Amino acid sequence: MDRNSGYGKLVRDRIPQIIREDGAVPVTCTAGPEEYRDRLRDKLGEEVAEFLEADDAKAPEELADILEVVHALAADLGIDADQLKKIREVKASERGGFTERIIWFGNR
Repeated sequence: MDRNSGYGKLVRDRIPQIIREDGAVPVTCTAGPEEYRDRLRDKLGEEVAEFLEADDAKAPEELADILEVVHALAADLGIDADQLKKIREVKASERGGFTERIIWFGNR
């Protein structure tokens, strides 16, 4: 899944500090713009996989992780949280949400 040669992974901003506080020395670098977007996409897949494996107690935390990555991806595309919310609302208004639990099997 990682299309960035298998080395390293994108982590939250405070992770290196937390590692240092635990007495270790993190080895890090800063991704360039293209690599950052690729790594965010990889991270989204990673977080979705973790959500899919989570039980109901852990699922809300995993959803929050997904949301954090989605917000980072939106910001990378130049879209702030309010714009993203408006885009979601427009799409929901035009096509609906998922509250009615409709399963589609195709057309006759």
